[in-house]
Amino acid sequence: MAERARRAFVCGWPVAHSRSPLIHRYWLAEHDIDGSYDAVAVDPAGFDDFVGGLLEAGWAGGNVTIPHKERAVALAERRDAAAERIGAANTLWFENGRLHAANTDWSGFAANLDQGAPGWRDRERAVVLGAGGAARAVIHALQVAGYRQIAIVNRTVERAQALAARFGAGVGVAPWQSLGGLLADCDLLVNTTSLGMGGASGHAFDLDRLGARTIVTDIVYVPLVTPLLAQAAARGCVTVDGLGMLLHQAVPGFEAWFGVRPQVTDALRALVVADMERAG
Repeated sequence: MAERARRAFVCGWPVAHSRSPLIHRYWLAEHDIDGSYDAVAVDPAGFDDFVGGLLEAGWAGGNVTIPHKERAVALAERRDAAAERIGAANTLWFENGRLHAANTDWSGFAANLDQGAPGWRDRERAVVLGAGGAARAVIHALQVAGYRQIAIVNRTVERAQALAARFGAGVGVAPWQSLGGLLADCDLLVNTTSLGMGGASGHAFDLDRLGARTIVTDIVYVPLVTPLLAQAAARGCVTVDGLGMLLHQAVPGFEAWFGVRPQVTDALRALVVADMERAG
């Protein structure tokens, strides 16, 4: 009897905007795999029941996006070290009938910088804008890479303080007004906030003291060149857009569900960029 096609998903609330189906369906076709990947809208009230019924419904696993990432960690029977450390999971799969959870956002972030800014791991001082869930993944990636000084800059200082306490030594907090001064000795500047999303220019980045040696990356990828990246490029900085993080974080999940480790290629990136352009 032929093996049943494997099914995977991305769930969130909302989820219609997700480009994960485009990415994973591309890989399914590229590797001639009999499988599927679909977006499933799951509201917070129904998430526990959805996860509890995954195996019976025939899902091999899937991706979890906002607002379910923290709850996914609690529901999994097994979780990787990154999910434990970050307190959020974006990838679920089954092994021997047990639900496993992982966080691949952090490794996707790191792989994107490996590709776009080789040598970023050889530095030690970073400034992270924002203190939300994405900032957790970024800070974990920076600590794994060996960064010794990480400053969290957030409008709500209390939230940044809670994040600094979670990650411990080497992670500090600074008010938004101090950003200009921090940039003078900054090796890497990371924006994890929604500032600049959709091309909005109503931001308050003080880049007057940003040197050309600083690497600047933005996890926002719509548009690819955010106002922050445009300003940094004008100052001679190496800049890395956020699309690669989305592409690279998808790799481990595909391997867990479908048994093949895919590659992030120029062709895949071009496909996603074209879809973004069609969507305006």
